[in-house]
Formats: sequence, C-alpha cells, structure tokens
Amino acid sequence: MTAFAPDSIVLNRKLPLWYQVSQSLRASILGRGPDAPLRLPTEEQLAEHYGVSVLTMRQALKELEDEGLISRHRRRGTFIEPSAQRGAPVRLLGSVDAIVAQQSGMSVRLLEHSAGPVPPEFAEHFPDAREVAVFHRLRCDEKTGEPTNHARNYVRSEAAARLDPADLARWPMTKVLRDVVGMRISRITDSVQARLADPETAALLEVPLLSPILHYTGITYDEDGRVLDVAVIHYRGDRFSFTVTLDAH
Repeated sequence: MTAFAPDSIVLNRKLPLWYQVSQSLRASILGRGPDAPLRLPTEEQLAEHYGVSVLTMRQALKELEDEGLISRHRRRGTFIEPSAQRGAPVRLLGSVDAIVAQQSGMSVRLLEHSAGPVPPEFAEHFPDAREVAVFHRLRCDEKTGEPTNHARNYVRSEAAARLDPADLARWPMTKVLRDVVGMRISRITDSVQARLADPETAALLEVPLLSPILHYTGITYDEDGRVLDVAVIHYRGDRFSFTVTLDAH
C-alpha cells in the first residue's frame, strides 16, 4: 500500500496559509481512493510538502480535526476518520483551489448535456449571448451511493465547445474550465439560500417533497470580467452545513 499523498497547491499570500493548506488537505482526504491508507504523513513531512512552517501545519490539522475528518494520537500519528466522506460542509472559501476542494470526494453522473437559450434569471450575466451550454450532474457519496447534491451549470458557449463532458465525471466544473480548457478565472461569487425541495430535487436527492435544502449559486468570471459559468447546486439539508471563515488581518 502506497503512502497517502496530498495534492500540491500554489499558496496565495493574501489568505491565511493554514486555511489554504487545510482545504487542500481536506480535498485530498475526501477524494482519496478506496485503498488509500488512513495514516497521514508526519507534521514535518506535510509542512515540507506544502512549504509552510510546522506551526502553520499544526493549525491546518487542528481545523480538520475540529471538523471530524482526522484524529491525532500522541506517538501514534494522525489518521483519517473512516467516516470522513460524510457530512461535508459547504464553505465560503477564499481561493479557486479551495472551491475545487469542497466538491471533491464524490461520484458524479452526467444527467444532461444540451444547449439552449439563456434562462431569464441569468440574462444579466450573459448580456452578449443568445444561448448557453447546460450541464446537469448528480453527485453521490462514493461509499454509500447516496445522492448528496445535483448541479446545473450554464456555461458560455465558446468555453463549452472546448470542454469534454467526460471530464465532468472526474472533476468539478471550475477545475475543468481552468486546468483543462485553460480559461483564466479571476473570481467566483457565491451565494447560499435555505429553500424547500421541489419535486425534481426531492426525486433526485431521495428526500421528501418540501424537505429543507441548501440552494447555492456560484458565478465564475474570467480575467476580462465576463461570466464564464453560472452554477446552481441543490444540497441535501441533512448532509451539509454552511461555514464562513473570515480573516481578521
């Protein structure tokens, strides 16, 4: 069995380093393979991997421990909790890498891939477009197969033309647009609302009609300020929470 290998990231010096490291490590934990070991490298090894101090690494690990993803044992080491893929929080995050992290660790099924007129509620985001590409996906817990959320992405046509739908079964839309298609993303604006499950969402997420859900909208902009993608995601209310972390410095 190979050692647990966390992903590497480019750290943004404008954001707390411990926070960025914790979210990158979180993505690696949630997206690990079924045969991946539960024991993490030492604090020193992780600090060297991310290029941060041991003190920063300890703060990042404490965040994951408080979230219930890992447990730390004196002289034995740090271990991933077997239940780490359940109850993942929806977070207001400070970097594109962290937004990718929040969507890791799930199996994905593409339900729809089509082109159509810009929905009236998003017309202000695509003022120069007559139609957009629509991708509808269902995400499920990799271990249990239980549906966790379903997402519709409304993508600018010229960006969608360079996109392979098969990649959306492997990675979040943000990662595909940035790392596969090569679009330069400048920012993402997120909003979350509490709503009740409509008939479609109730059926897809296997919850009773009018159950509480989290309704997420994410708007992705390119470096010229144009909207590339509008993501609308419905999360099961019994599986997710919403956490905001603010930097006071």
